[in-house]
Amino acid sequence: MTKKNFLKITTYAAVFGIIGGMSFEGVTYLSDKLTSRTSVEDTVKTEQDLEEDQTGDTSNNTIVNKVTTVSSSSGVSDVVEDVLPSLVAIDVTATQTTTDFFGRTYEQDATGSGSGIIVGKDDDYLYIATNNHVVADADKVSVKFYDDKIYDAAVKGTDSTADIAVAAVKLKDIAVETMEKIKVAKLGDSDSVKVGQQAIAIGNALGYGTSVTVGYISAKDREVQSEDANMKLMQTDAAINPGNSGGALVDINGSVIGINSAKYADTNVEGMGFAIPINVATPIIKNIIDAEEVSEEEAAYLGIVAGKEIPSEYAEYYHIPEGVFIEEVTEGAPAQKAGIQKGDIIVKFNGMEIKTMESLQEKLALCKAGKKVEVVIKRADNGEYIEKTMEVVLGRKTDAEDAGNTPLPDNGSTNNGLPFGNRIR
Repeated sequence: MTKKNFLKITTYAAVFGIIGGMSFEGVTYLSDKLTSRTSVEDTVKTEQDLEEDQTGDTSNNTIVNKVTTVSSSSGVSDVVEDVLPSLVAIDVTATQTTTDFFGRTYEQDATGSGSGIIVGKDDDYLYIATNNHVVADADKVSVKFYDDKIYDAAVKGTDSTADIAVAAVKLKDIAVETMEKIKVAKLGDSDSVKVGQQAIAIGNALGYGTSVTVGYISAKDREVQSEDANMKLMQTDAAINPGNSGGALVDINGSVIGINSAKYADTNVEGMGFAIPINVATPIIKNIIDAEEVSEEEAAYLGIVAGKEIPSEYAEYYHIPEGVFIEEVTEGAPAQKAGIQKGDIIVKFNGMEIKTMESLQEKLALCKAGKKVEVVIKRADNGEYIEKTMEVVLGRKTDAEDAGNTPLPDNGSTNNGLPFGNRIR
């Protein structure tokens, strides 16, 4: 069933030499040691603060948002010059497995390129926001900073439903010379963005390096369907090309208003690119950064043995909530003790939206055993679905495995049918 202004997006790795037909294309698809962090929503970075950070003063956390005071009188080139030190190019290496007609299995390395935005730092790490599809299933992630120096990074956490990920680089590994040339991005307010205002897209197009395109905000809250879930994105006619995913969509003040995510690929269409609004991305990024480092012994257990994702088209057709349908709950598990039942649909976990089993696993992976979380479910009641909030004290995953229970099904990784080789995400 199709609705007006509803667009369908198929997110996958763009490959050189392959042009899809009528489809949306993912543009770059391939502890708690942190203390006294400052809220993303509350901190405003001044130029003096940035200078102190670049000289090695890491006593203050520097997650930044809501900066709207950059002069709009400067030209695009001045804006770009101001923003570039906050952007990185991302290269990933992943092992892909495929099976031929005779059932033989092959493994081969695949590489990909994308973009990222420096969104914060604390005493130990520099944090870089990007798209989940840029770093998904990556065995190795490296980032190239503004000074062309390359450093290894680790994926701190992901949210596949929102297509957001955070990579972290250890501050002790970054040379002083590099720190002097980079800075934390200034995050704007996407809610205040108006249709028709100028927008600048910056990223690692085609993996060749930094490129800049200029256009306008074409639409807000454009409902777009990806492989995982529906998203409401900003539409722009600034060209967003393969490799731009995870890069910045900025306003004329130089503030990041969106994270470049996808383009519309069709011979009959020009100038339809999409970005995740920064106000949507910010709480997700903060949640990932603030998550405790979880050891294998501390990994949490919910007790959902089997669950089935409800795609948006099913939800619309059958008039049921979009989320994870519970097919079975483990006897005596934390979920059952909290009152969660077979047939319930999980729609939120610990305050974050849940639409796929993968996203539930990602949220659970950020929690330690013994943590009390709120799980919002919807339960059928006389033909209607009633929302209920359950408080669950998470169990220990290793205890469940010792008892012979599978905490959550392993979705594993599947071959997306694309050729091996260089993938621009």
